[in-house]
Amino acid sequence: MARRLAGGRLVIASHNEGKVREIRELLAPLGLAVASAREHGVPEPEETGDSFAANARLKAHAVARATDLPALSDDSGLVVPALGGAPGIYSARWAGPGKNFSVAMARVERELGAGDRAAHFVCALALAWPDGADQVFEGTVHGQLVFPPRGTKGFGYDPIFVPEGYATTFGEMEQAAKHAISHRARAFAAFARACLAP
Repeated sequence: MARRLAGGRLVIASHNEGKVREIRELLAPLGLAVASAREHGVPEPEETGDSFAANARLKAHAVARATDLPALSDDSGLVVPALGGAPGIYSARWAGPGKNFSVAMARVERELGAGDRAAHFVCALALAWPDGADQVFEGTVHGQLVFPPRGTKGFGYDPIFVPEGYATTFGEMEQAAKHAISHRARAFAAFARACLAP
């Protein structure tokens, strides 16, 4: 049985401002007081896991221990089967130390060449408690890659990803439209069903 949050405070275990903004927007209707790890002065732990779920757990537990509050962490990325699943859990690292996703998107295009442009985004959302308990929820959205990048909304690889059934990239979509279908929104829906009091 899932452990439920009944209001109160929650820390977003991320230093990625794009993710923090999106998670705040998704949490806004849920009645939780939300702060980020940066606002609590908690440093970002090294991501040493071998999966999205493992990295999400690692980050959530580090913040829950440091703040003595429940912590919600997102680990997500772009998976391109024609690249053997890359960039995958290394999605942020492909952007380099300066987190320049123009560099990362150019690398995807260069390495993919004329390869199959099918891709999907994965989000693993971990809720960790100060006592060491945790739960993980996952969401996936499938689509195709397009080059050159299109749109300036969103963040990360959004400008090169067109979700199935759409003609626009995540980078061209309004946030409300993206929130209705994204990998992160799907993981959040599972989290909300399991962990939030009705």
